Amino acid sequence: MTHKLYLLLLFSVLSAFWGSSAHAQKAGSGSDQIASFASPIDDLPTEGMLFGLPVNIHGQTTYINQRYNNFTSSYSGMNSLSAERAMSYTWSGTLFFGARLAPNTDIYFNPEVVSGVPFSDLSGLGGFTNGEATKANGAQAKFYSARAFVRQTINQEGDKVVLENEANQITQTVSSNRVVLTGGQFSTLDIFDDSRYAKDPRIQFMNWGNMTYLAYDYAADARGYSWGLAGEWYLDNWVMRASRMLAPKSPNGRDLNWQIFNTYGDQVEVERQHNIADLPGKVSVLAYRNKMMLARFQDATNYVLQNNAQGTQAINNVRNNMQYKTGVGIHGEQALTKDLGIYGRAFTSDGHTETMSFTEADNSISIGLGMNGTSWKRPKDSIGISAMQNGLSSYRRGYLQAGGVSYFIGDYASPSQTISYSPERIGEVYYNATVVKNVLAGLNYQHIINPAYNSARGPVNIVSFRIHAEF
Repeated sequence: MTHKLYLLLLFSVLSAFWGSSAHAQKAGSGSDQIASFASPIDDLPTEGMLFGLPVNIHGQTTYINQRYNNFTSSYSGMNSLSAERAMSYTWSGTLFFGARLAPNTDIYFNPEVVSGVPFSDLSGLGGFTNGEATKANGAQAKFYSARAFVRQTINQEGDKVVLENEANQITQTVSSNRVVLTGGQFSTLDIFDDSRYAKDPRIQFMNWGNMTYLAYDYAADARGYSWGLAGEWYLDNWVMRASRMLAPKSPNGRDLNWQIFNTYGDQVEVERQHNIADLPGKVSVLAYRNKMMLARFQDATNYVLQNNAQGTQAINNVRNNMQYKTGVGIHGEQALTKDLGIYGRAFTSDGHTETMSFTEADNSISIGLGMNGTSWKRPKDSIGISAMQNGLSSYRRGYLQAGGVSYFIGDYASPSQTISYSPERIGEVYYNATVVKNVLAGLNYQHIINPAYNSARGPVNIVSFRIHAEF
């Protein structure tokens, strides 16, 4: 990752920002940022009245199967991606229940079930290949609550905007100028870093680096959800967001620490929406700060060298003090036609401390495009193409090259076989075909160079099949 690449993306999106005219905001607020292609199904109402209250119900199910053949590997370590042919799968099912308790007060509950087996027990990559894999923990189906939250909308003066009936959104007329408060259990990504083209691995790109910024270590449990409070202020074509979320008790752990004033994940985001030649786009800047008991890589490196602890997760031995972890990123996207749009993300974290909740990356950049099949008379089909580069800080790299092993990665095998560092580069392409109404089948291909930032291993070619249905 070079500073020139960051500056190029920054210049491009800022040029679009300043050179565009204002555009009314899109209809959306709070935790309704779930991509959808569903249309109404006859004789299957999804919105109505129950005990005098407006309610809705939606659902989805997704199966993803991924495979790769043997790839070149000079050596493997404790947390390496297996170099032997492998298969991975996930299956998920979610119900989205909602009820309107008062004209501007909604509650939502999303029970979810997941089963699956990730590649190499979810190790050996920075940019993992399946956004659903973080929730999977074996072939046996696991039931849990994904979301349970309250949303309060405070309307101000402005144009009327209709929010359509969809998952976690009962039909509602709101003001273009409004404040939205969301409290309870949800994902930080439900509120922040929304994207029209790269967000939901169930129907768009699958790689983690296309769900959000890969270097964004957002607060979450091991499944990607948390509890907290978020506020959004919609002001014509501007949106400002802020939240505080619970951090896990231990890095990448399932259990959350409820001492929200002692350990937490904070984030703020400013977004400006616009149009260019009547085509929508936006630019957003996001920053985060986490506070938690985390290992500093410099301390972990010293521990490895002083105790001959090569090949171990020495980070577990140096979690002695509360640490702050920070990062900032920029995201831009623009529709080029009614059927084609582009996007780009760039992010950098300070890189001094271990991963809290997401994955092993300290800087990341991704670009891509998405389009539907109108031009080949398949308007319900979609295609996407993306490229990304992920990198490590000098502190994390030094720890790995000294022989340390992190939570997700660690190719150390012997004193003469330490990580041959190189940025991880991933290309991804997918095609989704609508099989019948509200059911799609898709193919996905990912080409991974330098898996887990090691030029001595790979490349890896992963082919995926996906089937998704929703109502």
